Amino acid sequence: MKKRSLYIKKISSQAEKILWITLFWTIISALQFFSSYSTLIQLDLDISGLNPTAFLYGSLITGLTAGLIGGSSIVFFWSKWLRTKSYAWSLLSILCSYSLVYFVVALTTTMYFKATQLNIAFNHPDTWEAVWNSNSVLTVVQNYLFWLLIVIISLIGLLVNDKYGPGVFKSFILGKYFQPKREERIFMFLDIRGSTTIAEQLGEGKYFNFLKDVIRDVTPKILDSKGEIYQYVGDEIVISWKQNTGIENANCLQCFFDIKKTLLERAVYYRERYKGLTPEFKAGLHYGFVMVGEIGIVKREIAYSGDVLNTAARIQSKCNEMGVDILVSKFLLNKMGELPKQFASKAMGEIKLLGKQHALALYTV
Repeated sequence: MKKRSLYIKKISSQAEKILWITLFWTIISALQFFSSYSTLIQLDLDISGLNPTAFLYGSLITGLTAGLIGGSSIVFFWSKWLRTKSYAWSLLSILCSYSLVYFVVALTTTMYFKATQLNIAFNHPDTWEAVWNSNSVLTVVQNYLFWLLIVIISLIGLLVNDKYGPGVFKSFILGKYFQPKREERIFMFLDIRGSTTIAEQLGEGKYFNFLKDVIRDVTPKILDSKGEIYQYVGDEIVISWKQNTGIENANCLQCFFDIKKTLLERAVYYRERYKGLTPEFKAGLHYGFVMVGEIGIVKREIAYSGDVLNTAARIQSKCNEMGVDILVSKFLLNKMGELPKQFASKAMGEIKLLGKQHALALYTV
């Protein structure tokens, strides 16, 4: 049942991206219509034989059809190719498949427009003749290049959004954190157990591939929990949630156990590929106020600053000493209230953390 729920979440996320692309492309197509139509009027050309309503419908159909087909191609294929294949292979494949999509969409919408304009059947021979005679080489090339640019912009937008995480790219565009703001956030510091030993056994190159595989496997679970990946620090992943998002359904805790389950399910793969070794995480979670804002000149990013990050990192460092996989501060547990029935907390006592004046009560789950 849970796997089905996660699958539905994944499909919903992909469908949402396709719908946003479709909406964007439909708006662009409509703007194309109004721009072309206003140009014809300004030039005082004879447009008595032009049906503007049919022309507009044809433009909207172009945007909708191109958005659904092209958006699906971007989400399911093109963005994946750029992440997993060489750039030369990816760019050539994208160009070829885009060309196919473009001519299919252009042919379909032009046939609709001509059939409506001539008041004849869609598949009538005169429709084909009108389509052939109406499209000059220059017009076809101009539209081809224009929509290629739109595809590139959409693809870059999707890749940048994936790079910074859901919601972060939007904050960049809107300038939400141009001025620093104070927010309540939950942070989890994830660290691979025995990473130094694993690195020594595998060697630098093999260990790097090991980390890539681990990050690839755990990222969907982070996104499913509505978490934001703040940083990769060597073999450590820093994850953040807005207060309400992390507390809802204990997302911040569920994230860790979903990651743990995923790695157990993938254990055979890791043992076969990495000399019998399997990844295991330890985690420290804390909650509090942070300052968040854009930082950097050459390389800009949204950065968090506050004691909560240092404390979460130090909580995580106590996992080995206390023989547990996860430690959570009392502050966070109190903020979460009653935990879902699948979780049970156990007090680990009050512990003095390095650099802290007061002892901090920790719990494991």
